[in-house]
Amino acid sequence: MVTLVPSVSRAAHDTAVAELRRRRSGAGRVQLGKPSSNLFRFGDRDTGRGATRLDTSALDGVLAVDPVTLTAEVQGMATYETIVDATLAHGLMPLVVPQLKTITLGGAVTGLGVESTSFRNGLPHESVLEMDVLTPAGELLHVTPDGEHSDLFVAFPNSYGTLGYALRLVVELAPVRPFVRLTHHRYPSAIPAAAGIEELAGSGADFLDGVVFDAGEHYLSVGEFVDAPMPGARISDYTGQEVFYRSLQRRPVDHLTVRDYLWRWDPDWFWCSRAFGVQHPLVRRFWPRRFRRSDVYRRLVALDQRYGASNRVRAAIGVPTEEMVVQDVEIPVERLAEFLAFFHAEVGIAPVWLCPLRLRGERSWPLYPMEPGRLYVNVGFWSSVPERPGDPWAHNRLVEECVAELGGHKSLYSTVHYGEDEFWSHYNGAAYRAVKQRYDPAGQAPDLYRKVTGR
Repeated sequence: MVTLVPSVSRAAHDTAVAELRRRRSGAGRVQLGKPSSNLFRFGDRDTGRGATRLDTSALDGVLAVDPVTLTAEVQGMATYETIVDATLAHGLMPLVVPQLKTITLGGAVTGLGVESTSFRNGLPHESVLEMDVLTPAGELLHVTPDGEHSDLFVAFPNSYGTLGYALRLVVELAPVRPFVRLTHHRYPSAIPAAAGIEELAGSGADFLDGVVFDAGEHYLSVGEFVDAPMPGARISDYTGQEVFYRSLQRRPVDHLTVRDYLWRWDPDWFWCSRAFGVQHPLVRRFWPRRFRRSDVYRRLVALDQRYGASNRVRAAIGVPTEEMVVQDVEIPVERLAEFLAFFHAEVGIAPVWLCPLRLRGERSWPLYPMEPGRLYVNVGFWSSVPERPGDPWAHNRLVEECVAELGGHKSLYSTVHYGEDEFWSHYNGAAYRAVKQRYDPAGQAPDLYRKVTGR
């Protein structure tokens, strides 16, 4: 039986889509009017100056959850927080739940996403069964893997809205149990940690990710669904005074409710809340719980980057300005130790997130051409380092070069520094141009290179 969410009726959805298409018609360049963003491209390139902002506030709900077919019908601007609340009520969850609450389903599909089920369930777009896509030309298309617009279906992931916006999606779901038991395994160096990833990725675990604190301290966290904690075990709550990532060093076995597990990284934006002092016990006590959220911290960073406040202060007191190095990269597991050695020597940010992933099936996704069957590790690092004099993006370019040398891939949600020819060699320019010509022949949306570089 399909259970409808009362706040989002089919009629309301159809009306919202019709209004969006009306506003899109003849508007020239457009940008989605979203209340939050998880992109890390700031300034003019991120504000969409000169573009018409399309109000998407009526497209942020869940239309239906079907416990029989294990599917959900979701509006494109629905956040994963909204989706998880709807599906957990039925004992279900999306196959991959990206780690931050305000990531939208449409954003995760067009811009990729990863989490601790990705070693067996791949990326969020791999569990999409169908989409309604509004193209840059204003057409509303029903897009499926094997239908008339299958070329758009496979090119949509990693297109970042340059081929259109997903307004409605049907996605697969998976059953959950009430709790997740976590076991944290420590490794003394990157080589055994990489071997541990390969072993644990084939172990039948439900969840797998990890943290690198420094070159001598690596943890892999294995999660298993359970109906109840072990006798005498406590149920942890990391929305309060405790910080999740520090628990890896102190608590070999842990238990969380399934909801708290899915959002374990959000209250401290992994570890990035420390930049605002939120992990200090005194500050944390007075920082309202409702503001311990990734979207709050991200807005603070956006303000700082837009006005250059922190670097102005550094310059005033004679401290070197800093380069923001916020990236996620996919490295073949057999090259992980090489990448981490480079990263510790040349960049030096810590901690670092590790998230194993493998495409779920044999289908290829041309704009992010990972090899089916191959195990990769997403390495996430989000901080800043002192600028090299005269070269404000030196560390980001070093990362891009190393990723390419190791046969990896770089996510495009943050700054991109490739030259145009090199960019298209990594992201399949020929395939992109063919789909772009079919669905945006007049160039009403920027192409992918210009969208992510601002050039």
